[in-house]
Amino acid sequence: MPNVHKPRCGSKQYWPRKRARRNYTRIRAWAKREKVKLLGFTGYKAGMLHVLTFDNNQNSTSKGQQISFAVTVVECPSLKPLSLRLYKKNPYGFYSSADIFASNFNKELARKIRVPQKTKNNINTIKNFENKINEYDDLSLRVYTQPVKKKKPEIFEIKVSGKDIKEKFDYAKTLLNKDINLKDVFQEGVYVDIHAVTKGKGFQGPVKRFGVSLKSHKSEKKRRSPGNLGSWTPKKVHWAVGQHGQMGSHTRTEYNKLIISIKNPEDVNPKGGFPHYGFVKNNCLLIRGSIPGPIKRVIRMSDAIRKSKTEVIDLKEIVK
Repeated sequence: MPNVHKPRCGSKQYWPRKRARRNYTRIRAWAKREKVKLLGFTGYKAGMLHVLTFDNNQNSTSKGQQISFAVTVVECPSLKPLSLRLYKKNPYGFYSSADIFASNFNKELARKIRVPQKTKNNINTIKNFENKINEYDDLSLRVYTQPVKKKKPEIFEIKVSGKDIKEKFDYAKTLLNKDINLKDVFQEGVYVDIHAVTKGKGFQGPVKRFGVSLKSHKSEKKRRSPGNLGSWTPKKVHWAVGQHGQMGSHTRTEYNKLIISIKNPEDVNPKGGFPHYGFVKNNCLLIRGSIPGPIKRVIRMSDAIRKSKTEVIDLKEIVK
């Protein structure tokens, strides 16, 4: 038989390979935009569909022809503001200095945190900070979700873009006591980054985890393990050796995912609903291709940090 060589697969880019602390992520880097706006939104993964459209790529071999591709449906109920968080900067970085809370909250929020008491002088509080807003260096909007298929909401911080802290504060305070809708943040044809926790697969061996080839049936000891763990000198196991351990349930970011369309629930719901999810009841995003995570997983979206162009897709039909 010929000597078949198959290199080990499986990326070593991420380390350590351990379970995510929770089932939703935090965003560590935000895109820089001059326009004052919110830079992110949140949704719940409902399932996948196919869409039909015409290929408008001038360099494609199927230019001008009708094509189909898969899209992921992300249900996006409106977000509720929790507080406006102000930051100051010191030699070690930014630290939170003050919070201006909204005047009312949903009752589901009490399942997640101890709800702050209603601030009767919320307007006066905002006026007090207006006079000294230049003392602060940055701000973000803390929001919580309206839960879908669950009872507890999630709480996030969303960055507000812009250069002038006064303009950012004036914009953020208008959002503090009203719902934030999907169309206020994203439009069709823009690129976004997807932040999510992948499907959990538990404790797996090196064959499934890294694609290590099965050894011959004549081999000594184990068959589903790597043949060599490292050199004789120095006597240690190299970090790049594929071994058993946790697989899946990792925090991942996928860059430059295109928003094909923003649809109403009746436009995307298949007959009988999405498998293991049910019917979509809020506005939803159609994102080209697949995204990390199982059904019902919390998906965070942010402005694309690498790409800022737009692309118009002429959507002809949604195949349910």
